[in-house]
Amino acid sequence: MTDQRRPSAGVARRSETSRRAVLTAAFELAAEVGYAKLSIEGIAARAGVGKQTIYRWWPSKGAVLFDAFLMFTTGEPGEGGGGESVEEAALPDTGDVEADLKTVMFATVDELNDPRYDRTMRALSIEIAHDADLAALYAERLNRPMRELKKRRLRAAQEAGQLAADLDLDVAVDLLWSPLLVRWLHREGPLTHEYAAALVETALGGMRP
Repeated sequence: MTDQRRPSAGVARRSETSRRAVLTAAFELAAEVGYAKLSIEGIAARAGVGKQTIYRWWPSKGAVLFDAFLMFTTGEPGEGGGGESVEEAALPDTGDVEADLKTVMFATVDELNDPRYDRTMRALSIEIAHDADLAALYAERLNRPMRELKKRRLRAAQEAGQLAADLDLDVAVDLLWSPLLVRWLHREGPLTHEYAAALVETALGGMRP
């Protein structure tokens, strides 16, 4: 017997369409009006859905915006987003850890400098600092998986003898990426490939055997 509680394919498609409309609206509005003026009401109006539809899926506008950011940058939630999911990703491994790290850092610089993402990422950074629930969501779905990818690449270099055997990989990740994010968040200077290359070269200078 068919399970009558299972939603029909049409309902599922409409639900996914509404979900993506909400996320797209949140992402666009955050860039247009800023996070302070972003509201559930505004998102609902732009997406063409009711407020209760949004509250049924997300507890706050910060959570909506975080999902929107994931959809446009990693392909999550759902299929057909901006790229591969965090779990499916991997840092390049050509056997040259310095070159590979520079490739990743240059891509990070390009993303942080992209005007399509800048305002949204700054809004999320501020909200994460104030919202413990959103911070936990960010850690679970993005920060920890990304940190593991970085550590996996450094561990491969360690096993190949390119990095010190007793290197603390968590500290190594912080040394490489934290200065980049601090410079971007605090607007302390131009964020360039040259700066990222200098970070890699300087950090690796203390990490090699």
